[in-house]
Amino acid sequence: MTDLFSPYSFKGLELKNRVVMAPMCQYSVDQKDGIATDWHFMHYVSRAVGGTGLVIIEMTDVEPDGRITDFDLGLWSDEQIPALKRIVDACHSYGAKVGIQIAHAGRKAEDAEVPVAPSAIAFDENSKQPRALATGEVKAMVEKFRSAVARAVKAGFDAIEIHGAHGYLIHQFHSPLTNKREDEYGQDLTLFGREIIQAAKAEMPEDMPLIMRISAKEYVEGGYGINESSEFAKAYKEAGVDVFHISSGGEGQIAAWGRPGTHAAYQVPLAKAIKEALNVPVIAVGRLDDPTLANAVIGNEEADLVAVGRGLLRNPYWALEAASTLRKNTDVPKQYTTGF
Repeated sequence: MTDLFSPYSFKGLELKNRVVMAPMCQYSVDQKDGIATDWHFMHYVSRAVGGTGLVIIEMTDVEPDGRITDFDLGLWSDEQIPALKRIVDACHSYGAKVGIQIAHAGRKAEDAEVPVAPSAIAFDENSKQPRALATGEVKAMVEKFRSAVARAVKAGFDAIEIHGAHGYLIHQFHSPLTNKREDEYGQDLTLFGREIIQAAKAEMPEDMPLIMRISAKEYVEGGYGINESSEFAKAYKEAGVDVFHISSGGEGQIAAWGRPGTHAAYQVPLAKAIKEALNVPVIAVGRLDDPTLANAVIGNEEADLVAVGRGLLRNPYWALEAASTLRKNTDVPKQYTTGF
């Protein structure tokens, strides 16, 4: 039977297990130049040593004003490639595969002098007022995503993840709450995302999978739910997405009536719904730190991969500990065998 430590293959991506390190911003680029630092190297490589099958590098932005903060990673310049390649090569040497999340924060770019968005709607009363992108600027933004993906390919990544969740720019375009445009990008709310997907695929090797993270449910009044997200995910699948990474929320301040669950595995039903509706591989994420629970998600065929966030922040060797708890075989580094 399939379990958390069964190998997983999709296109050219071959994983030794189904444990994914969820992308989590480190806000640690002290020079504000978007270049990965020694912190990033230690942070990601230690998770590879710790047995994680797929490490996904944190939200990495396509332009300086696309960052949540000026301390975030970027891929708008060739100068940012070598430091990422160093991380990828080291992770490979310890048996992990590596993806990277390509993104733009849109109206949630805190340090941009004037953030950009599909429409001039602020995130909340404490956030900066964004300006709406002109149609030509939207098309130029697609090309910025294309260039960032091309650089990621040069850096040697095994998979690309496009960030279409958590209220960032692509999410802002496909949500009726934040897209009030009257041009083609308002008439078809998936057009921006689909053009980015197509641009990314044009830069990627045919056997490299494209992952897309989406918020499958919004937690604000008038927000979309699983029926609507299943529909826009179908459009993204047709455009070229191979795997969906299923999260939720992030589009606005959470109303009390719409607060997401805080219980373990609260987003797994969303992942299962997308998997069944689209017949597509999915990554489940959200409070899946317990190895027995994570293993059950795979064994019950609710998802194909499980992303762990906080658990891997607390313990870079979460995967090794999980294998020990579940009594599954895994490749413990020879230096650590006496500990397991």
